[in-house]
Amino acid sequence: MEILDLRHFSSADLRPLLEDEIQLWANALCWDYSSSAEMILRYMDAKFLPGYAAVSRGRIFGYSFFVYENNKGVIGDLFVSDGSNGDDRQQVERRLLTHVIETLQQSPGVHRIEAQLLAHETGAAAKPFEDQRFSRHARLFMTLPLTSSQSEPVGIAPFEIRRWTEQDYQPSAQVITAAYRNHVDSEINDQYRTLSGSLRFVNNIVRFPGCGTFDPESSFVALDRTGALGGIILCSRVRHDVGHVTQVCVLPDYRSHGLGKALLAATVRNLGQRKFSALSLTVTEANTPAVDLYRHLGFESRRVFDAFVWEG
Repeated sequence: MEILDLRHFSSADLRPLLEDEIQLWANALCWDYSSSAEMILRYMDAKFLPGYAAVSRGRIFGYSFFVYENNKGVIGDLFVSDGSNGDDRQQVERRLLTHVIETLQQSPGVHRIEAQLLAHETGAAAKPFEDQRFSRHARLFMTLPLTSSQSEPVGIAPFEIRRWTEQDYQPSAQVITAAYRNHVDSEINDQYRTLSGSLRFVNNIVRFPGCGTFDPESSFVALDRTGALGGIILCSRVRHDVGHVTQVCVLPDYRSHGLGKALLAATVRNLGQRKFSALSLTVTEANTPAVDLYRHLGFESRRVFDAFVWEG
């Protein structure tokens, strides 16, 4: 087995492996990973995807890639096929991650590295991160079955709940920045710390298929008496009949008013009426109020995975 630069290969080399990964995401998470896979293949052919491939007898059976965002590196994916020619899968994952982490740490100007490995159970890929003193945060993948009869009222006085629109870009970013100030999630994702970072976050959700395809029909905002945004919920389609909450947050002054519950109810009602079968979300385990709310609404934990952060 060799570990080689991913940019030495083409989309044709990687496609069979991605077909295996698409199946993994479908089975484990009810997630159609095909649009994300196609985006990865386009970057492969453009020789624009930094990362490493595990290769045996000329065939790629594992890979990991990363991206640069200013002074930050983000590990985007890690996957090793079951058919790994006798090599221990976990050892291959560790070697790939070690190469990625060392490359990012040695990259000029990179002072922070983030990784969230949703498809890996907690602890499964932790050792290379722990060896380099990354902080580790447990996160939950939660799901809620949907039915067409879920028609709980979505209004909550004195707020108005309406569908998200393109004009809500900037106000949504402002809500995110304010909602996550001094919050554990801003330790995991530093985009939340600034307005420009929150704008990039919203743009990535709406414009790119990394977290599914943005679904404006099931995304809502809550307006206060002045017409200003007090909370938002953004939802994407991760399968033709499965939605995923990519962001839900409420301004600190409006918490404990039932606003988060009302926003989730609006999304649940919309998806149920459109015959979606399930809604999923991720939440940091240490965010106890949010976890308690989701469980109260009927969400169940299906997976615990890790988020890792390194500050150089």
